[in-house]
Amino acid sequence: MNDFQNGLLFSLFSICQFFATPFIGRLSDKYGRKPLLLISLAGTAVSFLMMAFAPSAIFLFIARALDGITAGNIPVASAVISDTTEPKDRAKGFGIIGASFGFGVIFGTAISGLTVVFGTSGPFLIAAAVTILAIVLTIGILPETNKHMASAKSGKLFDIHKLVMAIFDENVGMTLLISLLYSFAFGLFIYAYQPVSVKFLHLTVQQISLNFTLFGVVGLVSQAVIIPAVNKKFSEHKILTCSLCLATLTFLSLFFTRTLIVLIIVSIFHALANAFVTPLIQTLLSKEVDQKSQGEIQGVNASYVSVGFIFGPIVGGIIATLYIPLPFLLGSLFCLVCTMLSFQILRKSAVVHLG
Repeated sequence: MNDFQNGLLFSLFSICQFFATPFIGRLSDKYGRKPLLLISLAGTAVSFLMMAFAPSAIFLFIARALDGITAGNIPVASAVISDTTEPKDRAKGFGIIGASFGFGVIFGTAISGLTVVFGTSGPFLIAAAVTILAIVLTIGILPETNKHMASAKSGKLFDIHKLVMAIFDENVGMTLLISLLYSFAFGLFIYAYQPVSVKFLHLTVQQISLNFTLFGVVGLVSQAVIIPAVNKKFSEHKILTCSLCLATLTFLSLFFTRTLIVLIIVSIFHALANAFVTPLIQTLLSKEVDQKSQGEIQGVNASYVSVGFIFGPIVGGIIATLYIPLPFLLGSLFCLVCTMLSFQILRKSAVVHLG
C-alpha cells in the first residue's frame, strides 16, 4: 500500500472508535464492565488474526474497522478503576493503566522487531495470543465491579447529539475540550516525529528505536511511581496545569531541536509531561460525573481522543509540506491553549473548595 492508503488504515481505527466507545461505555454502565470488556477483547483478538492471515489489503481495513468498533477495552477498564477506587486514589489507578501502556511500548515493539524476521504474520499472531490470554484472565480473575447497573440512567445507547454537546457541559465540557485539543497536539507529534527524525535530523533506525524505548521507560516510571507520589502533595488540577505547561515547552523545544542529544533530552521531558496528562484527565472526568455514568464518560472521552488522533496527523501532514518541524510548533500552540483552559478549571475548583 502507498502512504495515503497507510494513512487511511490508521485513521479508520480512530473513526470507528469515535462512534463505538460511547456506545460500549454506556452498555457497560447498563450491563456490567466484564461482559463488555470480554466483547472488546474478543474483537481485538479476531482483528489480529485477520491481519496475520490477510490475503489482501481489504482484509486489513476490515480488521482495523472491527478493532475500532470493539475498541472499548480502555474506557471500560478506566470505568473499572473508577468503580474500585476512592476519588483520592484514582490518579494512581489511572496511572497504572498508563504504566501498562509504557510497558507495552517498551516490550511490544521489541518483541515485534525480533519476531518479524521470521515472517510478517508473527507479531500479529503473538498479539492475538496475548489478547486471548487477557480474555482468559478477565473470565477467571476479574470480578464485576459495576454495582449500579440496576440504577443506570435510561436513554439512547448512542446519542450523537449528546456526544457533540458534551463539550459544552458545565461539569465535564472544559476537561473534554482539553482532552480533544491535547490529543490533536499529540496526533501532530505522532505524525511529525518520523519525518523530522529521518529527513531532518537524519537519524538511524536504531537511534529512533532507542528514543522510543526511552519514551516508554519514562512513561512507565512516571505513571507507576512519580504520579502517586506527586498526587499526595498537590491537587490533580495543579498537576495537570503544570504538566500542560511542560508539554507546551517541550513541543516548542522539539521545533528548534537539531541534534540527537537535544532530541533525547527534550523527549525525556516530553514523555514526563505526557505521562501525567492522560491519567489526570481521566481522573478529573471520573470525579465530574456520578458513579452511575463512569463507563459513559470514559467512552465519551475516548471518542474525543479519537477525533484528535484522526485530524492531528492529517493537519500535520499538510503543514509539514511547508516546513517539516512545523507540526511541533502548532502542537505547542494547542498545548498552550490547553494550559489556559486548565487555569479556568483550577480557578473553578478553588471557588468550589472555598465554597
